[in-house]
Amino acid sequence: PRPHRDGGQLTHSRAPVSVRPCVSSSRLSVMAAANANFLEISKAFCQHYYNVFDTDRAKLQTLYQDGSMLTFEDAQFMGMQAIMTKLTTLQFATVQHQVTTCDAQPTPGGGILCFITGKLVVDGGANPLMFGQTFHLMPTPQGSWYIHNDLFRLNYT
Repeated sequence: PRPHRDGGQLTHSRAPVSVRPCVSSSRLSVMAAANANFLEISKAFCQHYYNVFDTDRAKLQTLYQDGSMLTFEDAQFMGMQAIMTKLTTLQFATVQHQVTTCDAQPTPGGGILCFITGKLVVDGGANPLMFGQTFHLMPTPQGSWYIHNDLFRLNYT
């Protein structure tokens, strides 16, 4: 695994998590204890990811690993190389993400689930496209994060 080395490295704390089969406020407290900063980390990740995506998509490769998976609309891509091939060959010259919401929850194993909604301005167009994207972030042994799962969908309404 390669940590992000662009000055925007995010850190995490690794505390053991015990998981019970029911959803309760005590379970949420136990899961949140795995990373009490999950909301802050999610928002910082979201800002970093879309800034890199909008300026130099090739640099996103440090956020994916060989076990990462991307679902882009109806197509699935496994591994950093396949994901980066997809992201760097999208058919637009410029893109600007305008994030509307960024929600997060802690997951077992110290991960963070992030759900983002927003608008995409493609090639300076006047009619932004609505999108939704979900990331499952996992900690690395080096103290940063990688994208284990990435699901992207345009919203046509």
